[in-house]
Amino acid sequence: MAIVAKKEQEYKIKAIGALKETFTASQSPDYIFTDYRGLTVEQITNLRDQLRGKEAHYKVVKNNFARLAFEELKAPDVSNYLVGPTAVAIAPRDSNEVAKILLAFTKEAPALKVKGGLVGNTVYTDKQMEAFSKLPGRLELISMLMSVMNGPARNLAAALNDIPSRLVRTVKAVADKKAEGAA
Repeated sequence: MAIVAKKEQEYKIKAIGALKETFTASQSPDYIFTDYRGLTVEQITNLRDQLRGKEAHYKVVKNNFARLAFEELKAPDVSNYLVGPTAVAIAPRDSNEVAKILLAFTKEAPALKVKGGLVGNTVYTDKQMEAFSKLPGRLELISMLMSVMNGPARNLAAALNDIPSRLVRTVKAVADKKAEGAA
């Protein structure tokens, strides 16, 4: 029996290349894989609008093309999540916020299921993505850090300001006492 080599079809190569470009459109995006089966067009449009507010994209992908694109990008193996109808939320900035939106949307539309994610070079399961979404976002963490870093400086300023103000209050109290004694 002869082995027949399949000819590479140009449109498939272009489709994989386009998908690879979509996946790398920003510097270091994170990916959240979902099963969108059962969502209406209106619900998907609503979800895309919410994600667009966080500069994220929601793309329905062909599993085999996505698997090949991730292999070409030398990303960790995410083929477990590329089974069945799959849409990928591509988060160029704060994937935590995107995960929050997706998981909040699952309460609104239970047909949407988060399969897992690729954050940095770490592959997360659906349960880990749920836990990840409950963490504070990047901006919240930065503000917490700035508050902690600002605390000692604020306390030092208050302590340094307290010494002259005590002196002023003491002098005022002495002046008031002398004014009472003179009257």
